[in-house]
Amino acid sequence: MSTQSIPEITVEELAILLANDNSQLQLIDVREPQEVEIASVEGFEVFPLSQFQQWASSIPSHFNPHGETLVICHHGMRSAQMCYWLQSIGFTNVKNIRGGIHAYSVEIDPSIPIY
Repeated sequence: MSTQSIPEITVEELAILLANDNSQLQLIDVREPQEVEIASVEGFEVFPLSQFQQWASSIPSHFNPHGETLVICHHGMRSAQMCYWLQSIGFTNVKNIRGGIHAYSVEIDPSIPIY
């Protein structure tokens, strides 16, 4: 595991980015499909961490390694793991969303269910 720290953004910062033109953002959700069914933020592509072996090799061609890449999970732990991995394969602009979908629901959009 890298000792390099992962940059983070708050859910408030995420909400501002999503409210503006976010067409350049690369949004990744690493939660399980059943979690995404319960609660999700529009625009995120789902790559469950548990299915890493199935999708890992396609990530470098699917996303721009230098594009702004934001990663979300339930509370921020799995997304941090994904951020470390993305950095290890050459991604240069990766940010973890602090507090995950739980914080987004509590602080930004109460219509998103908490689980």
